[in-house]
Amino acid sequence: MIIVTGANGQLGRETVERLLGRVPADRIGVSVRTPDKARQLSERGVRVRRGDFAEPASLAHAFEGAEQVLIVSADSTGESAVAGHRAAISAAVAAGARRVLYTSHMGASPKSPFPPMPDHAATEQALRDAGVAHTALRNGFYATSAVMLLGDAVRTGRLVAPQDGPVSWTAHADLAEAAALVLADEGRFDGPSPALTGADSLDLADVAALASDIAGRPVERVVVPDEEYRAGLLAHGVPAEQADLLLGLFEASRQGEFAAVDPALASLTGHAPTPLRDVLKAAITAAR
Repeated sequence: MIIVTGANGQLGRETVERLLGRVPADRIGVSVRTPDKARQLSERGVRVRRGDFAEPASLAHAFEGAEQVLIVSADSTGESAVAGHRAAISAAVAAGARRVLYTSHMGASPKSPFPPMPDHAATEQALRDAGVAHTALRNGFYATSAVMLLGDAVRTGRLVAPQDGPVSWTAHADLAEAAALVLADEGRFDGPSPALTGADSLDLADVAALASDIAGRPVERVVVPDEEYRAGLLAHGVPAEQADLLLGLFEASRQGEFAAVDPALASLTGHAPTPLRDVLKAAITAAR
């Protein structure tokens, strides 16, 4: 059985949807913190069980009968996130899974100033230490983050942020398709995958230009110092930890940590990655 964690989240749910087109539903199980939210999957024949990284004992039942387990990375950062990943890896091994997969990141590095990247690197080390076949899917930076950084710039006409660097923005749908393909064709990647990225590497000036063209109104890219940006976030009620995380993102992008473009995703899926323009257009249209 293929077990997917976090199936109530965007990447996990889309991965399960893609898997359902490739393997029978009774070969798929999901581990979720709130089973009621996965009722539609249950009705389609997917096994739904409660599992919580913070409660390792719950994972034994959720992972029962696992042949492969896809661990979708936690939506938190720091030692608690890494501890949860390690617990999930241990539970997968204990359940007898012959391969453990993890949604890592193209920028995974213990030295990155962007907090999630050391977490991914630590989890990849835990995978190597687990003693079973493993795959780290080094996903490109989510294109939805570009939408988040764009914020209300279409309305205000100004995209205000610190100096940044190019990022190979990658759509959730493409990454979910890639994960499903790798699960359905076990062993396609052993160890870390190549960077699974979009076809272009774009900075926020490019994002502003795309948004301007899509919306039919000017969007200016305004660069501000890091500390001025942080102060503005704090003034709007953003917690200091979240503000510092965002500054780490800009610093890492300036260092080129997310700039690489690799053909692996297109080769795996058999089609060109979704352009950032398409993701922005959907978001801008929905906001009108």
